[in-house]
Amino acid sequence: MTPNPPGQDYLTPAESAAVDAALLSTPEKFLTRLTISSWRVLLRIAQDQNVAIEALTPEQIIAWFEQDSKTRREQGVDAAVLKWDSQ
Repeated sequence: MTPNPPGQDYLTPAESAAVDAALLSTPEKFLTRLTISSWRVLLRIAQDQNVAIEALTPEQIIAWFEQDSKTRREQGVDAAVLKWDSQ
């Protein structure tokens, strides 16, 4: 599976519905959504770094987030991969 293109959600409506339907507590559902979304971000980072997801290091992940943050500051939120208000 490839990561969603920039600007798309990292959890599809179908996946969200599946999590909602799961026999999980509210905190477990939150963690499940977070895990799926994080997996998608890690896939994107691995793709951008040209490495297998298993080969990613914490330093590469941090550097990727720093670069995405720099892009957001310098070029605006639409140029960044991750979309959130930085306030």
